[in-house]
Amino acid sequence: MSAAFIEPMVGRYLHVEIGGQDCRVYFEECGSGIPLVCLHTAGADSRQFRHLLCDEAVTSQYRVIAFDMPWHGKSYPPEGAQDGEYQLTTERYVETIRAFCAALGLEQPVVMGCSIGGRIVLQLAHAHGAEFRALIGLEAADFQQPWYDTAWLHRGDVHGGEVCAALVSGLVAPQSPARYRHETLWQYMQSGPGVFRGDLYFYRVDADLRGKLGNIDARATPLYLLTGEYDFSCSPDDTRRTARGIDGARVVEMKEVGHFPMSENPEQFRRYILPVLAQIAAQPG
Repeated sequence: MSAAFIEPMVGRYLHVEIGGQDCRVYFEECGSGIPLVCLHTAGADSRQFRHLLCDEAVTSQYRVIAFDMPWHGKSYPPEGAQDGEYQLTTERYVETIRAFCAALGLEQPVVMGCSIGGRIVLQLAHAHGAEFRALIGLEAADFQQPWYDTAWLHRGDVHGGEVCAALVSGLVAPQSPARYRHETLWQYMQSGPGVFRGDLYFYRVDADLRGKLGNIDARATPLYLLTGEYDFSCSPDDTRRTARGIDGARVVEMKEVGHFPMSENPEQFRRYILPVLAQIAAQPG
């Protein structure tokens, strides 16, 4: 029997105005130094970054902060949200991230996002790059051709959480340990009704960035794009195609991981993310 212990991260709630609404946003943090804000995937929450929050190799130099978007995890929907349908737009997503960083007084943070978080990182680089020390897109590309029917994600005759988990299960690499595979899928099973589908409105409809990223200067604000070799939703080729249109973007193909590197195989992920974080920390602030 293993000894009891307490993990080092601390959780809090932040009240911040987003889109004219008061939002109660849950976040966890650990460490000190350069702020590193982590953005979860569609339909999931900040638990995807729990391993990074406990990694002393990271938290010795970075203040790692992972938050649940409104409607996700421990962050409730805003008051009155039950009267409408949740749809994440590019404008609201950007406003959420910038409002969160401003409310915490973060100066020149690093932002790292996965999947939809990786897509919005590209938009941040495009429209607000000077606000950040560096940007890291995991499983990020300017566009992916839809390969599934989102109507199944919010129906009265099916279990939405199980359908969401089943949909993404094939995006986990076969080498990922079973315990972490199941953790990753469990987060999807717990998503609120219609939340995954609402996030995918941003991903599939509102955020086609093809041909819109030519103004990004990744030499001024470093942009790292890391994609798992087993990700067929956002393939390494998708990421490389995107990077060809961005001056100075750095691409890494991660072996033996899929679409959720930080949660499905944290040990393999740290082999790729630690060198990136070391490079960022070594640059002048």
